[in-house]
Amino acid sequence: MNDRLGGIAAFVQVVEAGSFALAAEQLHLTRSAISKSVARLEQRLGVRLFQRTTRSLRLTDDGQAYYERCVRALAELEQAEDELDGKQREPAGRVRISMPVLFGQRCVTPVLLELAQRYPQLEMELGYSDRLTDLVADDIDLAIRSGPLADSGELVARRLGISYMRLCASPAYLEHHGHPDTLSALAEHQTLPYRYGQRPHAWRLYDEHGRLQTLTPPSRLRFDDLAAIATAAEAGMGIAWLPDWLIGKALQQGRLQTLLPQPHTFGFELHLVWPASRYLPTRLRVVIDALAAALPGRLAAE
Repeated sequence: MNDRLGGIAAFVQVVEAGSFALAAEQLHLTRSAISKSVARLEQRLGVRLFQRTTRSLRLTDDGQAYYERCVRALAELEQAEDELDGKQREPAGRVRISMPVLFGQRCVTPVLLELAQRYPQLEMELGYSDRLTDLVADDIDLAIRSGPLADSGELVARRLGISYMRLCASPAYLEHHGHPDTLSALAEHQTLPYRYGQRPHAWRLYDEHGRLQTLTPPSRLRFDDLAAIATAAEAGMGIAWLPDWLIGKALQQGRLQTLLPQPHTFGFELHLVWPASRYLPTRLRVVIDALAAALPGRLAAE
């Protein structure tokens, strides 16, 4: 029975890793051991699970159907073990997490550090990047995504909330340059836009008629870092469009002021996403639950 379960676990790991070599590395076994385990499973089932060539590895139709059943069965076993324990077992093992750089540093990392203190057996690898990572190809267990999600059967998503954006400037700037009273008046002011790569990040604001407008204001200072934009705005260098979680404290303390009161406030939705093909081990479940509980409250202020 143990050999049977071992073959199933090896088979599932090969599918999710995309290769025998990577699956062996993740399970801390030799490639030969993984290959033999899957071969014994195929022999016992009497079907081929993989189509193998020197350059590719893909599931057969029988393999795909069996994989889907195996994932569900492993998830049931995990849940049954938790229920038999009478309480959730202490999470242990590695969770790899990818997140946007500044939001990750300011809002996510403190939550994860508290979690690491609470669970000494939990290992976390934290990656900070504003590029869109491929969770499966990069072997990422969990990611935080900003903005609309593409339709995908490969990912499961859990909504965290909305990162609302504010148009703001320092009192010193406004005293010297005046307050813009319409969106078109922004063209007469110094602005501090965010650039990602070679492309400016457009501002999305509602006009006086409640219509959402997309603006790319002219500027002489351009940044690829939101924290630097906030610093420049506080120094009186211009008008910025920044998230509440970054400027909340500066607004409360009067170092920045909001401009052009909006009939609606534009924001970017934030989600936790993870591969749909994986059952949720305890270690991943507690990280997801901790972030889902803590991050909505961190979106409103720094």
